[in-house]
Amino acid sequence: MSLSDTADEPPAAPAPGSTHRERAGWYLYDWANSAFITTVVTVFYGPFLTAVAKQAAGCDPSEKCREGVISPLGIEMAPGAYFPYVISLSVFLTVFVLPALGGIADRVTRKRLLLAVCAYVGSGATIAMFFVTGDRYLLGGALFVIANIAYGASIVVYNSFLPQMVGPDDRDKVSSVGWAIGYLGGGLLLAGNLAAVTFGETAGFSTLDLARWNIVSAGVWWAAFTLAPLLWLEDRPPVGRVPGNVVAQGFRQLAHTVRHLKAYPLTLFFLLAYLIYNDGIQTVIALASQFGSEELRLPQSALVATVLMVQFLAFGGALLLGALARWIGAWKALSLSLVLWVGVIIGAFWLPEGQVVPFVVLGGAIGLVLGGSQALSRSLFSQLIPRGKEAEYFGLYEISDKGTSWLGPLAFGLVFQLTHSYRIGIVSLLIFFVVGLAALLMVPMRRAIVAAGNTPPRVI
Repeated sequence: MSLSDTADEPPAAPAPGSTHRERAGWYLYDWANSAFITTVVTVFYGPFLTAVAKQAAGCDPSEKCREGVISPLGIEMAPGAYFPYVISLSVFLTVFVLPALGGIADRVTRKRLLLAVCAYVGSGATIAMFFVTGDRYLLGGALFVIANIAYGASIVVYNSFLPQMVGPDDRDKVSSVGWAIGYLGGGLLLAGNLAAVTFGETAGFSTLDLARWNIVSAGVWWAAFTLAPLLWLEDRPPVGRVPGNVVAQGFRQLAHTVRHLKAYPLTLFFLLAYLIYNDGIQTVIALASQFGSEELRLPQSALVATVLMVQFLAFGGALLLGALARWIGAWKALSLSLVLWVGVIIGAFWLPEGQVVPFVVLGGAIGLVLGGSQALSRSLFSQLIPRGKEAEYFGLYEISDKGTSWLGPLAFGLVFQLTHSYRIGIVSLLIFFVVGLAALLMVPMRRAIVAAGNTPPRVI
């Protein structure tokens, strides 16, 4: 099938308009769900679940555990490798869930209801992490798998609103504002978490209890602020919907999408590049706190303060790279951000143990490139989707988005299992950024956008 052979696709049409109220609702879902990534995935859950696994292995949670082992489902592993493996398992399962969900979301008339179901399953599982006590590392792993899959599913539905709300020239801006708002919301909750850790440690509460309550706060935040998007977003008629069971159609469409992606080879190539470099980004996000606590031996208050700084710098960084994209083009700005990521990984390998300032400086560098690289990736991919298949294609995209990567954590976990060194695990991530950047530079973006049946923006 050639690039022009798209007879079975819905015809391209201009994106419908959207109100300021609807765009505000769309931004606020990023505000709501970012609490899960920031508080749970990035800061608290890695060290928390690792400490619970250490207790199950008979080790002191505050010390390195080189001899103890745990055996989830009969598989022996070091406690420090458990959380990366749990992330990998959750993403392996999303491979079967998210693309099919995207096909369903493109066909339902009540997309907001689907968003609500995904968001509240995820936030409910996060709140239930309150019961992960003692040595219940299996319960902790299971709840994280449920929450992470539900989170990814909600983002598939959420992202599919973007090309329906705004045209090609405005997507970089709207996507960047959404990411910036998300980092601001996640940062505000994390500021409260930092205050809780500071005062709680002074009052004599245990680190594990403080972490548990902060994790629960993220689930409550996610659930509460999801109400505004559900009220303000608009359900639009599906493009090219046919009568019948939308669930069955969604799964059939998944097979059709995978089978016919060859009709859009440039879209596929961009997606592969994104899956590679974003695996590296998401592994850094998910494991930075564990690296800081286990390898650098930094106190949790320092880790929370650093990630809080990253959140607010990422707010500005997303807007800054969004502005740069309007000047030089999103593709060039994204490529520049990946070059900076390579420098971040090299710097992380040389961080000294027990010294907070170098860790904070590196965190500042991460903050400047984090939000922009994610926002521009989303807006660029939205230009490469055939109209009427937004959620379906974002289902494929979400397999490696925001905390749902699996190759990076798997590589990190295997390297740690073999070397007991988080530093070597970190440096192993360089390959994701180098190979991903090389693949991105090979994508002719303007030709790829036209091949998908869309109108290119003025500057790419």
